[in-house]
Amino acid sequence: MALVVRTWNVFHGNAVPPERRAFLREMVELVTRDAPDVVCLQEVPVWALSHLESWSGMQSVGAVAAEPLLRSAELGRWITEAHHGLLRSAVTGEALAILVAGRHDVLEETTFDVGPNRVLLGVRLGDGPFVWNFHVTGGASAEAQFGRVVELAQGDAVILAGDANLRPPYDLAGFSEPLAGSIDQILVRGLPCSALLAWPSERRRVDGRLLSDHAPVEATVG
Repeated sequence: MALVVRTWNVFHGNAVPPERRAFLREMVELVTRDAPDVVCLQEVPVWALSHLESWSGMQSVGAVAAEPLLRSAELGRWITEAHHGLLRSAVTGEALAILVAGRHDVLEETTFDVGPNRVLLGVRLGDGPFVWNFHVTGGASAEAQFGRVVELAQGDAVILAGDANLRPPYDLAGFSEPLAGSIDQILVRGLPCSALLAWPSERRRVDGRLLSDHAPVEATVG
């Protein structure tokens, strides 16, 4: 069965340029509107994890990478409401999420620590591969951290999606070709994979606003 897979760093719900308010719900609704099979999200505020299923109509599996500063996701949310563009994840914390269409069973969930405030989140689909979601820290630690992600993303049929904070070439240990010039990737091992596609800007523009400083990337796998 072919799977439509997407990955998107949602930039804590911010538009470009950032505004006082955020647009996270609009982003989730946009990227799931046409019923993809799997969507991997990065830079999700921790408070939003409990809302993803209702916004998307999909199953949601999340993992907290950076805890909220005040140990309360909701308090962090209300403080950030003062100005999302300025505060971003300063008090809300940061999470990853994998959204899975209800037509697929989620049989297993796995989380690994891969660095300070960074995790690798995985789910195994009942009728398909292991899907892994990641967000690597930028800067000097990016290469080593991404290597750790690739090492941990085990399985015979694997989809590894997320924000590498590095542009190819990579040491990919048998994974498919990355999207040239991009830090956002969907890498596949053990299954056929279409060419990767980054959404054009107009596809992520809503009411004149460009949503996120990253474009969603998608592929058809299987």
